Amino acid sequence: MKKLTEGNKMFLSVMVVFILYALIFIAFEDYDRTVLEPLDQTSDLHQLLFSLVVLVGLGFLLHRYARRMDERISQEQADKQNIMRRQLTQNISHELKTPIASILGYTETILEHPDMNDETRTQFLKRTLSQAQRLTSLLQDISTLNRMDYATDMIKMQSINVADIVSEVIQETALAASKKHINVINYLPQKIIINGNQSLIYSIFRNLIDNAINYAGNDTTIKIDVQEKFDKWLFTFADNGVGIAQEHLTRIFERFYRIDKGRSRSLGGTGLGLAIVKNAVLLHGGTIKALPAQGGGMCFEFSLKK
Repeated sequence: MKKLTEGNKMFLSVMVVFILYALIFIAFEDYDRTVLEPLDQTSDLHQLLFSLVVLVGLGFLLHRYARRMDERISQEQADKQNIMRRQLTQNISHELKTPIASILGYTETILEHPDMNDETRTQFLKRTLSQAQRLTSLLQDISTLNRMDYATDMIKMQSINVADIVSEVIQETALAASKKHINVINYLPQKIIINGNQSLIYSIFRNLIDNAINYAGNDTTIKIDVQEKFDKWLFTFADNGVGIAQEHLTRIFERFYRIDKGRSRSLGGTGLGLAIVKNAVLLHGGTIKALPAQGGGMCFEFSLKK
C-alpha cells in the first residue's frame, strides 16, 4: 500500500472535515432541526448545490496547494540528501587517502631501496599490512552502512538468540580487554530471542565493546544488562571509564565524527562504528541514546524489537 504524502494527508483531512460539516449543516438546517427530514424544500436543494460547488472549488485549491507542498518537501529532502552525500563522499575520500598514501609510501620506499636491511624492510611491511587492514575495515564498514541505507530488502531476518551473539563477542575481545585490565560483566539471560539479522546484531555489540576497550581507559568495568518490556528488549551497555563530554554526545552517532581524530586513527578506528550501531538498532525497530553513566563513564541505552 502506497504511503500518503504530507500534502495528501492535509488535503484528505480538510476535505473530510468540510464534508462532515456540510452534511450536518444541510441535514439539520443550521442546527434548528431536531430530526433528519428529506430535502423537499427549494432552500435545501440550493444549500446542497452551493455546498457541492464550494466543495469542488475548495478541493481544487487544496489539491494544488497539497501538490506544491509535496514538491517543496521533496525538493528540501533531496537538497538535504545531496548535501549529506557530498559530505559523506568528502569524508570517505579523506579517510581513504591516509591508508592509501601510507601503503604507497612504504612500498615505494622498499622498491627504491633494494639494499634496505631486513629489519627495516620487515618494519615497513608490517606498517603496510596494518594500513591495508585499516583500509579493509573501512571499506567493510562503508559496505555495511550502504546495505542498511539502500538494500534493506536484501537483509535476511531470522530468529536469533542475542545472548549467544554477545557471549561470542565477549570471548573474541577477551584478550584485548585483559591487556587493559578491563572487566566485562554480562548480566544477560541465556535466551533473548528476536527476529533479526545475525551479522548486524553482532556489529552492534562488537562495535560497542571495541569502542569501550579503545576509549574507556585501563582498569575499567563494562556492564551489559537487559530488561524485557512488552514487544521489545531494552539493553544497557555501560562502562565506568573516562566518559565523553556533553557537547559530543549528540554527534557521536554521525558518520566519521571523531572526538579525538588523531587518537581514533592511531587505534585503527574507521569513524563508522557507532553509526553502524545506530542504523542497525533502527533497522531492528529500536531506538538508541548515549548518556553519561552514573558515577562516570558512558552508557548506551537501546532497544531491539522482539
